[in-house]
Amino acid sequence: MFDAIAARYDLLNHLLSAGIDRRWRKRAIQALSLTGNERVLDLCAGTADLAIAAIQAQPPAARVVGVDFAHAMLRVGQEKIRQGRLADRIALVRGDATRIPLEDGAVDAITIGFGIRNVENTAAACEEMRRVLAPGGRIAILEFAIPAAPGVRMLYLWYFNHVLPLIGRLISRHTAAYGYLPASVGAFASPGELVTILRQHGFVDVAAARLTFGIVFLYSARRG
Repeated sequence: MFDAIAARYDLLNHLLSAGIDRRWRKRAIQALSLTGNERVLDLCAGTADLAIAAIQAQPPAARVVGVDFAHAMLRVGQEKIRQGRLADRIALVRGDATRIPLEDGAVDAITIGFGIRNVENTAAACEEMRRVLAPGGRIAILEFAIPAAPGVRMLYLWYFNHVLPLIGRLISRHTAAYGYLPASVGAFASPGELVTILRQHGFVDVAAARLTFGIVFLYSARRG
């Protein structure tokens, strides 16, 4: 499914979020408190937007490895990296978030942008993140959520369940992908549940920051 929508994925991200997705990614990178020396893993990297944001931050990551299961998404990301002349600082690898192809303690920080809910076994992914993260290393995870405020929730669910899938189908020409999005968000762990999962797998200072009326949460934590 993700391979099928890869060519129009970035366009739809920017369009359906009214461009706010760029701000969310910037907040995620800021949460890592980079100093300019970090090795960063961008897990569920997709088309490498977060990986590129980490390299373009001030101060930037020293190097980024992006891992994703969808080959076509990585191919789009690789072209963006080539055009930005960033190939010497960003490497993209096809891999599984529950079997990350890195050695223990290989990275200083990890990002995930709207991908953790697509991993079948969230707990296994958290265990793997802890394994490849150096002691004291930071994580920043962006993920959609259902807003709690009644008025915002009602408006959001109408947009999310009716408008977004229609626009997604028209532009991506894929009948299922943008129906999958609201279904997967509704089925995924609540913010409180994800915080608990992270704590259970060795992360400390876990926080969940509500962004844009609670339609997105930024989860930050440190490996204990």
